[in-house]
Amino acid sequence: MHIVLTRHGQVEGIDPPRFRGRMELALTDTGRRQAKALAAAVARRFKVDAVLTSPMQRCRDTGAAIAEACGVTGTVLPGIDDFDYGQWQWKTHAEALAEFPREFALWKSAPQWMRFPGGESLQDVASRTADALRGLRDQHRGETIVLVAHDSVNRIVLLQALDMPLSAYWRIEQEPCCINELFIGDDGAVKVLSVNDIAHLR
Repeated sequence: MHIVLTRHGQVEGIDPPRFRGRMELALTDTGRRQAKALAAAVARRFKVDAVLTSPMQRCRDTGAAIAEACGVTGTVLPGIDDFDYGQWQWKTHAEALAEFPREFALWKSAPQWMRFPGGESLQDVASRTADALRGLRDQHRGETIVLVAHDSVNRIVLLQALDMPLSAYWRIEQEPCCINELFIGDDGAVKVLSVNDIAHLR
């Protein structure tokens, strides 16, 4: 199975940053342009069999552009939903630091030990994304699929693919509408072919 792992386009709350998580956000004008460029690049480079997206509108809209360009139908995959930030959702980084100084410092220095108050941990996200990928491997054996997910989800998928610990979370960057390529063999062996490619947006 060949996976084209992408992130949704620009939305409010990326810059300046907020903990977006399960907040429903529409693509900005920039985000829609990014999604169009991503869709054209994916259609040009790959023969896509399926497009699967997070339930969040920003991913569904990005995925719809890709699906239309590739002549397939988009489907929602709940297992790649964004991080549940619990009480931190939609807070700015300054607000989170002021209200939860110890937890904020932990998130930045040792994210593998952090559970967001009322929300998820990295381990929770790793578990549900791994379950989602296991199901996809059975359903789409030998196919090329596009996943449209989120910054945090993509980082965690890539960490697992690279056999890197969750403590390395901050080492991977994921820009809006980037492309990552992974190949999962029938024996489960994973190859990471590219990470955070945004050449199509330049």
